[in-house]
Amino acid sequence: MAQALDDLAAARVSVWLDDLSRPRIQTGSLARMVDGGEIVGITTNPTIFAKAIGAGSGYEDQLRDLALRGTAIGETLRLLTAWDVRAACDILRPVYDRTAARDGRVSIEVDPRISGDAERTAAEARGLWWLVDRPNLFIKIPATLAGLPAITASLADGISVNVTLIFSLDRYRAVLDAFLTGLERRKSAGGSLVGVESVASFFISRVDTEVDRRLGQIAAQAGGGELAVELDGLQGQAALANARLAYEIYERMLVSDRWTALAAAGARPQRLLWASTGVKDKAFSDTRYVTDLVAPDTVNTMPEATLLAVADHGEIRGDAVRGSYATAHAVFETLGRVGVDIEDVAHTLEEQGIASFAKSWDELIASVTQQIEKAGAVVMPAGAVKPATGEGGQDTAPAAGAPSSSTSEEAGPPSQDIYRSPSGDR
Repeated sequence: MAQALDDLAAARVSVWLDDLSRPRIQTGSLARMVDGGEIVGITTNPTIFAKAIGAGSGYEDQLRDLALRGTAIGETLRLLTAWDVRAACDILRPVYDRTAARDGRVSIEVDPRISGDAERTAAEARGLWWLVDRPNLFIKIPATLAGLPAITASLADGISVNVTLIFSLDRYRAVLDAFLTGLERRKSAGGSLVGVESVASFFISRVDTEVDRRLGQIAAQAGGGELAVELDGLQGQAALANARLAYEIYERMLVSDRWTALAAAGARPQRLLWASTGVKDKAFSDTRYVTDLVAPDTVNTMPEATLLAVADHGEIRGDAVRGSYATAHAVFETLGRVGVDIEDVAHTLEEQGIASFAKSWDELIASVTQQIEKAGAVVMPAGAVKPATGEGGQDTAPAAGAPSSSTSEEAGPPSQDIYRSPSGDR
């Protein structure tokens, strides 16, 4: 393993890969990365799966089977992604066992299009937890205002949660409250807190991209002078300051009375996870969102390009967060003074993030639809599927699990007494 990755592990930073695909699983690439100690976890999102399934490679046989069964598009999508995540969970299970359930985690996200509906989000979280059926699973739930109750409900149900799309300090405080409330409810109901884990995914690079764009607009209006120099010095500073101040909030939570009571009952803290760590601005080092955010008990999930860059030339200089709080506060004060509204930045990024993932979800549905049709099935409105016909089969047969076309009273409902014992009791 590369020295930089060793140094991150020594600094108590967990390195996760922000990517997953069927070929990565089937070729043994993922297992080699895990066995080699390069990564100890995986995150996914709708964009990652849209790219993986859209490529088609590795999914052909399963898609053919689902087409023959007449499986609806929505269910097909979930079966494909759940297979990948379940297989990744199994590959990472030794890490999960070795780290006492802290790492070895794999994330799968709820449908981003329902992020405004807490009850539907919580229901989907329960469904995915059941479908993947692995203890080292994380259910990703967006940190929208509507998503916060779903986060609390899921944790209270004993479901481990990756809270995603966090851009602001105020929203992070709300996420921490949702986390603590979920554990408190579970504890009050007599449930065990052992093994119920959570991470708070704090997005990095997108913050710099949006803030720097606004700084550029302000600079263009300023037309030079001392203000222009000050604005230029703020480029690329917002994201690191934002993340470092989030860690300051995390440290304060660790000494709160609420946390002390939960820790005594066996709970473990919700770790900060640095997400969106690929550097967009080529003026900066391609490893800065890793090397400059080293702090104990954090997770850094990286796209493969960033992971390779860190392994190749990343320089880990120890804790880069604690001790930087005063400087981070000063950056925020200066941003406010020059006219950058950080809360508005966060609101904009959250809306863009949800819209981007929803678009990827729609692209994923379109890709699955195209491949199911290519396998011989007919996709009808609302995603219902008329099965493909196998060799020698009849195209009048119903989809697997669907009722037959016969509705005669003589036949009666075939499942009417399926749950009755011989004595007639249910």
